[in-house]
Amino acid sequence: MKPALEHLPREKDESFVVKYFDYKYYPTPWHYHPELEIVLVTESTGKRFIGDHISDFRPGNLALLGPNIPHTYRNEDHYYEDQSTLRAKSIVIHFTEDSLGKDFLKLPEATVINRLFEQSTYGLEIKGRTNQKLSNKLVDIADYTGLKKWICLVEMLLEIAGGKKDVTRITQSPYTGYNEKESTRLCTVLNWVVANLENNITLNDAAATAQMNPNAFSRFFSMRTRKPFSEFVKEQRLQKAARLLIESELPVTHICFECGYNNISNFNRQFLDYYQMNPVKYKKEFLKKIDSNVAG
Repeated sequence: MKPALEHLPREKDESFVVKYFDYKYYPTPWHYHPELEIVLVTESTGKRFIGDHISDFRPGNLALLGPNIPHTYRNEDHYYEDQSTLRAKSIVIHFTEDSLGKDFLKLPEATVINRLFEQSTYGLEIKGRTNQKLSNKLVDIADYTGLKKWICLVEMLLEIAGGKKDVTRITQSPYTGYNEKESTRLCTVLNWVVANLENNITLNDAAATAQMNPNAFSRFFSMRTRKPFSEFVKEQRLQKAARLLIESELPVTHICFECGYNNISNFNRQFLDYYQMNPVKYKKEFLKKIDSNVAG
């Protein structure tokens, strides 16, 4: 079976993704993604499939997976029973080399992380004291923002790189998966959305772009991105609005329409809900921070 491409959109103003997942059972199919992944199981048991390797997983299981390694975590059968009260929980980080900065890995001090990324193509199991240290940092990083979150990621990578006996390969050889049809389909839709944010975007139009029927596309998109299509569109519009507020002198009303909203009240309400401040205050706060940095 060919693995499916998964896409976890980054949150506002972030270079990598940190997610805390809480499900009845892990829903993700046999899949891959171009990002590296750090994954910690915090609750549930079952079988873990990584590349050509199959093993049991339980709370505390921690791994670093290189880009495009196909994998899935399948819970034991009783997790799928209708009356089950069990939960499947995990903390996951998705990041790329670019998340560390365009030239970061060219620094001589980054040699150890470059070597780690080469080893990650096998998938790496993390145990012992290194597991304990990283598990604590994974709990913390979910609450961090900005540079503190980025520094925490770098610290975790250094911990893994220095783990030595605590870190072992999962697969026998480098293992990658690629589903050209699904990759092309998802990328086509994502690019289409970004290029048409000022227009009326419907699920039917997106399905037509993907050459799928609407119901099948809705399931496809939610499975690959872990969020409904409408939620993805809303986030992209609000993030575009934030960029225009910062980078241009356009009035809020103009930005509202430029981002696909035809109602200023609805735009203000959604912006406030997403950024915890209205558009005018968002711009003022940003300019205030810039001014204070320049003054400092």
